[in-house]
Amino acid sequence: MAVHSLFGPHARVRPVVGLAISLALHALVFALAFTHLGALTDKTDPPAREQKVTVLVLRPPEPEKSAPEPEPPAAMAQAPTVPHPAIPVPEVASVVETVTPRQPASMAAPPAPTAEEWAFAGKYKLKNSKGYRHTWGQQVRSMMGTAVEGPDQGMVRFRIEIAPDGSLTRLETLWSTSPVAERLARQAIGSMPQWPPTPTGKPLIFEKTISFSPFASDGPPLYKDDCLPDPPAFNNPFAWDGKSARVQVQAQPIEKPDPQALEDCLKQLPQDSIEAESARDRRLLQQWDFNRLGR
Repeated sequence: MAVHSLFGPHARVRPVVGLAISLALHALVFALAFTHLGALTDKTDPPAREQKVTVLVLRPPEPEKSAPEPEPPAAMAQAPTVPHPAIPVPEVASVVETVTPRQPASMAAPPAPTAEEWAFAGKYKLKNSKGYRHTWGQQVRSMMGTAVEGPDQGMVRFRIEIAPDGSLTRLETLWSTSPVAERLARQAIGSMPQWPPTPTGKPLIFEKTISFSPFASDGPPLYKDDCLPDPPAFNNPFAWDGKSARVQVQAQPIEKPDPQALEDCLKQLPQDSIEAESARDRRLLQQWDFNRLGR
């Protein structure tokens, strides 16, 4: 009978009834929670606070009362002064420095070229008659007189053309830093004697700078490199005139002289002097301004 009661026809009905009762109780709880019976009553808002206004009044500070000046202390008894012995002061003789004015620098005119120098210049053909051009400038400078430091010193550069017979056919001033130097140079050129014929037998055209200054002189040139060909002039390979086709200019190669011709040329070169070496070094120093670069 016990087994029949557990597994009888009503055994499956009991869990369903229990589940239904549980769901009904949960629904009742949720219903009461959302009604006014179970809902919490809202709290009333507190009364508004009364606003208080605080007014800040800034008053100027009161002037400070000056503290009373302390009374000066009673006069102290002065100690008797003891006279100091007089110290004899030696007499110093007044020394008056006499400053002598500095004498301006000066440079005498170089000596005129000798007959031997003119004879060498008349036959030296290398480097556009290099010896003739130097001797001509030395002759002009020797006739200009002493150069004195001051506003009259300066330099002048001429373009000269000399005929094959040695006569002057053209004299043009390219630039000048002193009108006195230009005037003296033109006077010397105008009063010069007849020059020897040019070495090549052709007109000699060259430019020459005459220095009329106590700090510079045109020293003798060097001849040791006159047998070597001149290096080609620099041309910018990327230069373009904007019209023609762009063609990169190739640098010209340096020509190698013929060994036999070079040997023959070296035999006729004169012996360079110490003055020529010194003049070359001085020109390089002035050109590159090594004194300024070394500072």
